[in-house]
Amino acid sequence: MNKRSWKKIGLGLLASGIALSLAACGNSADNSGSSSNSSSDKTEIDIFQFKVEFKDQFEALAKKYEEENPDVKINIETVGGGSDYGAALKSKFSSGNEPDIYNIGGPEDVNMWLDNLTDLSDTESAKQALEGTLTGATKDGKVLGLPYNIEGYGVLYNKEIFEKAGIDAESISTLSDLEDAAKTLEAKKDELGIEAPFALAAKEQWITGLHGSNAFLNAEFNNDVMQAYEAKEVEFTYGDQFKKYIDISNKYSVQPTNSLDYSQQIEQLFANGKVAMTQQGNWVYPTIAELDEELANENIGLLPIPIDGVTEGTIPVGVPMYWGVNPNGSDEEVQAAKDFLDYLYTTDEGKQIVLEEFKFVPAYAGYDTDKISDPLSKEVYTYYTEGNTTGWVFMGYPAGWGEQTLGAQIQKYVAGEATWDEVVKVSQDKWAEERE
Repeated sequence: MNKRSWKKIGLGLLASGIALSLAACGNSADNSGSSSNSSSDKTEIDIFQFKVEFKDQFEALAKKYEEENPDVKINIETVGGGSDYGAALKSKFSSGNEPDIYNIGGPEDVNMWLDNLTDLSDTESAKQALEGTLTGATKDGKVLGLPYNIEGYGVLYNKEIFEKAGIDAESISTLSDLEDAAKTLEAKKDELGIEAPFALAAKEQWITGLHGSNAFLNAEFNNDVMQAYEAKEVEFTYGDQFKKYIDISNKYSVQPTNSLDYSQQIEQLFANGKVAMTQQGNWVYPTIAELDEELANENIGLLPIPIDGVTEGTIPVGVPMYWGVNPNGSDEEVQAAKDFLDYLYTTDEGKQIVLEEFKFVPAYAGYDTDKISDPLSKEVYTYYTEGNTTGWVFMGYPAGWGEQTLGAQIQKYVAGEATWDEVVKVSQDKWAEERE
């Protein structure tokens, strides 16, 4: 049965919603490049993906692959950033215009899309994946998703501004250290020429409700995404420290924080030297490099988001998303999709592009990691290899909880419309309700 005319009961799952939680998003969306059935003899691979930061490079790789494999046609559609990838993916399947390759998050998404995921255990990519990187997309011994890459995030900081302010970034390992740095920057902001120490993009619920919360819930769930996924309730064991982090970020931020989105946070404020710190990850490097190459290559680094006394000096590192392959196409389409992903991650040419063009920290063995080409990714890799990392348990949150519940509650909190206790209570109740 052709995948684009598929109408079976899997659509009932789609009606219940989408569990996708985006790990790291850009600031734009692109809906070009999609294609319907071709009348040619070529095998077409329709790819529907969310990562806008490497869209151009990914499309260039696809063109190269087509040149080397003239019997294959690749159509790429990118929806991310300000657009809702989960809703768009649901629409794709509902319309019958199903992609051959698409993105899933952790175990919540695996269950949501279970009938629409091919077992990829036999791929070379699955065999080369680093230990632990397949956990969030493995069920009943089957590998149902291949990791994009490894990403890490923390408090991005401007080295030049820190130096001018007399702040030693290497000495910052606790929340108290971070607060002291913010106070120093605030006192010197006029002479430093900054608007504020921080840019807290609270408008982006994934920044606060997913990534922000993860730094303080990871220890509660022992850095285990499956433990988070199976948990019937959330205690907010380190909720006081999470509150302190939000308070520091909000108090010393450009205001109002609920109006700051990704574009303002990175492009208008951080990349232009208007703030010294902001919460983000190594995926922002290409955006900053386009605006200020010297800043991107010489003057940015990552500070920890720590739980004092528990995870000091660490940053969260994990797999942002997985590639899923749709089994509802023809045998030729399924195999072509597998072959393309293996080309991407396990051939010499693919590896070079992953490292040097995509700027990825690879989630697979066999890479010359000395060639990791941007300083943020190098810093993430250093944290990773030195064991100074915590996990990404937000992939195991109930569907929509991190953004639509916790992120929305944090917006109320920074606006003075809710107490922290109310934030915690509403979020706890919603978690329990979703897990009944």
